[in-house]
Amino acid sequence: MTLDGVKAAVEAAGLSFRGAFHLEADDLPMGETAKTLVMLGLIGSKNWSGFTGSPEYRDGKPHPLDRWSHRVISALAREMEARAYFPFTAPLMPFIKWAHKAEPVHQSAMGMMIHPDFGLWHAWRGALAFEALFDLPARDERPSPCDFCTDKPCLSACPVDAFDGTGAFNVRACGSHIRSQLGEPCVSRGCLARRACPIGKKHQYTSEQAMFHMRSFRGG
Repeated sequence: MTLDGVKAAVEAAGLSFRGAFHLEADDLPMGETAKTLVMLGLIGSKNWSGFTGSPEYRDGKPHPLDRWSHRVISALAREMEARAYFPFTAPLMPFIKWAHKAEPVHQSAMGMMIHPDFGLWHAWRGALAFEALFDLPARDERPSPCDFCTDKPCLSACPVDAFDGTGAFNVRACGSHIRSQLGEPCVSRGCLARRACPIGKKHQYTSEQAMFHMRSFRGG
């Protein structure tokens, strides 16, 4: 198995390759060993149809995206003799730390992780640990796009000022707003602050995708 082979299998399964890195002693839980960690996730709307065509999306049960991700990534792990990790099951793994090692992501002014190409329109759904030491490309060291953004429209677009620029997020203010009639534009179009970010505009979620995530966040 090569890294190119892993990438091809990941893409065929309906997910996106989100970088890889060679593991150090403190990257995995105590007693677990591996040599290469491959990060898997979603980019914009690229992988949306794979999820919406799944039985998990249609069965009406809770947490469809988590269940789809778990099924697909677990199957990849079995196929490629790897060990799967997830950001939504216990024990919780250090996915943000791993993401920083795998690709050029940084904490944005909103607190979410921002990518120079994808902006805020991406997510991690799992990781695969391999015993093989794959040949990896040079690390992408691009700086945060927020460092060069003087206007920071994301901080002024939220109707309830849920973001203060320090990375903190006022969950209560946001949650109350999107549960009210005034918050319907945020639910139907997606987070207005997130949409205001000028980075990665072409990767913005479709209305259907944005509504799915916002409804999941507000609890229905």
